[in-house]
Amino acid sequence: MKAKIHITLKNGVLDPQGKAIENSLAHLGFTNTSNVRVGKYVELELDANADEAEAQVKQMCEKLLANTVVENYSFELVK
Repeated sequence: MKAKIHITLKNGVLDPQGKAIENSLAHLGFTNTSNVRVGKYVELELDANADEAEAQVKQMCEKLLANTVVENYSFELVK
């Protein structure tokens, strides 16, 4: 089973990397962009049934992949 995990900063958390990209885009002439936010994407394979995989991915996100103080995460399981 494959897990596709998206990790993003919570609203209100400063995103300096997103701001740098936004400024660079403006310098390149893309002046119609705003509120650029940068996140992470993690994809991994699990040898588990759907229920086990869901529980394991939640634990992975809570313990290692996401800093839940400042980040949100969501995931999708695909067979």
